Amino acid sequence: MTFAKKMMTATAALALTAGAAFADEMKNPMVGGAEMFADKNIVENAVNSADHTTLVAAVKAAGLVDTLAGEGPFTVFAPTNAGFDRLEPGTVEMLVKPENKERLTEILTCHVVGKAVMADALQGMIKDDGGEHPVPTLGGCTLQASYADDGRMKLVDENGNAAFVEIADVKQSNGVIHVIDGVMLPKQ
Repeated sequence: MTFAKKMMTATAALALTAGAAFADEMKNPMVGGAEMFADKNIVENAVNSADHTTLVAAVKAAGLVDTLAGEGPFTVFAPTNAGFDRLEPGTVEMLVKPENKERLTEILTCHVVGKAVMADALQGMIKDDGGEHPVPTLGGCTLQASYADDGRMKLVDENGNAAFVEIADVKQSNGVIHVIDGVMLPKQ
């Protein structure tokens, strides 16, 4: 094999390795046992997560499917089923009733920001603001973002309820999802 041919082979191998590494870097984390695709919207991905069946049912009951499947961009702090289970018993069942649609919508939109905010950007805002940054939501709530002693990103609602980010930066075609372990509630 000539020197030129060896160089071309080595360059091609290096390019394939770099391409594979780049593809792995761009790959989203798994959520609820399902692959999340950056070219699908928030709703298309959420329906595949076994950890978000309660959230998906609530989004449907509130009539927010078309909104969250829309252009965006959105940041959604997506509570897991376990996060909904932390609410008072019977709360979810009560909220998904048609007569409570307005309240359910208010609660769900307190988890949505009207722009895509990746975790590193939010981390910078927290640092710039001295350890806590206000996050205004489309539902009119202001969440306070900070870091817990163990290094996890923490959100606190206007009632003092805290939730922690379990999985950050799940890229969507219309924004980003950060999986959280609790439900944020509007001021009561």
